[in-house]
Amino acid sequence: MKKIILLVLVFAFTLSSCEKDDICDANTPTTPRLVISFYDFLNPSVLKNVNNLKVVGEGMPNGILFGGLETTSANTISIPLKTVGTNTTYRFTLNFADSNPANVDEDIIRFDYSTKEIFVSRACGYKTNFTLDPTNPYTHTDPVDPSKRWMKFISVEKNNIENENETHIKIFF
Repeated sequence: MKKIILLVLVFAFTLSSCEKDDICDANTPTTPRLVISFYDFLNPSVLKNVNNLKVVGEGMPNGILFGGLETTSANTISIPLKTVGTNTTYRFTLNFADSNPANVDEDIIRFDYSTKEIFVSRACGYKTNFTLDPTNPYTHTDPVDPSKRWMKFISVEKNNIENENETHIKIFF
């Protein structure tokens, strides 16, 4: 009888020491990236692919990877914003791989925003949502000559960046 009671107690302690695995599901929403879509300046309702676009964050030696490459020719991109601080600056280089330097054009955009940390779960931790500054969401510059910007017009579509399922910024070129 003592052996049975001892066996039941050992079994009960074994079960009581188990706890739920803390694994963050891959489908759990995390910190969203800024979604930018590119449009034709002359025909604003038409999405337009950029040619060999390279996007490099301020102070970074390498560009953002798009499908494993540092350049893309897509009409929509997603770029991360810094979770520490209230602005992020990127250099957008059009025709980066062009052998003719006259065709390569670079614009600089600084995005200004506020952040809000949201607790997701014990396993996933926190995510950060962003709200673009309503009075001055971005500063657009050209490092050499402002009249030669390849980005003609920038439109903020969504100030709140809470997911990656919608376009936040439209750039017309």
